[in-house]
Amino acid sequence: MEVRQKVGIVFQNPDDQLFAPSVEEDVAFGPMNIGLSQEEVEIKVKESLKAVGMEGYEKKAPHHLSGGQKKRVAIAGVLAMNPDIMVLDEPTAGLDPKGASQILQLLYKLNQEGMTIVISTHDVDLVPIYANKVFLINDGEIIKEGSPKEVFYDVDTVREANLRLPRIAHLAEVLDKKDGFNFNGEYPLTIGEARRKILEFIK
Repeated sequence: MEVRQKVGIVFQNPDDQLFAPSVEEDVAFGPMNIGLSQEEVEIKVKESLKAVGMEGYEKKAPHHLSGGQKKRVAIAGVLAMNPDIMVLDEPTAGLDPKGASQILQLLYKLNQEGMTIVISTHDVDLVPIYANKVFLINDGEIIKEGSPKEVFYDVDTVREANLRLPRIAHLAEVLDKKDGFNFNGEYPLTIGEARRKILEFIK
């Protein structure tokens, strides 16, 4: 019980997590089961739905929501428990680019407010943008850890884990040592980094 109040888990498929007839009942499930009063539960539900931008959906049936909306409700259900850590499995799976961006912006905001966010993902493009520490796992073992740069600069180990470089880094790898480009293996991981590197080469 103590652990469940400190660590919240959001499944890859929100349909595996949402089960109540309405959104508000689903979000209220956790707080009710730790013994909060009805008034406290109502406050938690309201605050959590507001935090994920799902106010006004309280009476909706979860199975009538879009994939992104379901994901938000699943996150609200975790937020209602006020955890210190949120663990998410492939949070952008099945979402269109706009929906994925909205979920990631929400997670970034929660992290900025003090919550530790742990994400399991194969989407290497989002890692340099949102993560400050990366663990590379292959066959159930951690084979590399560090900052995004420390991990993705080790190209051989990334490929050993059957992953690829982020698209910007892969483009830089293709251009490396061609037409005046020499990255020395330190490939840019974001568009901003690529722009700065290219301007350096031009100068």
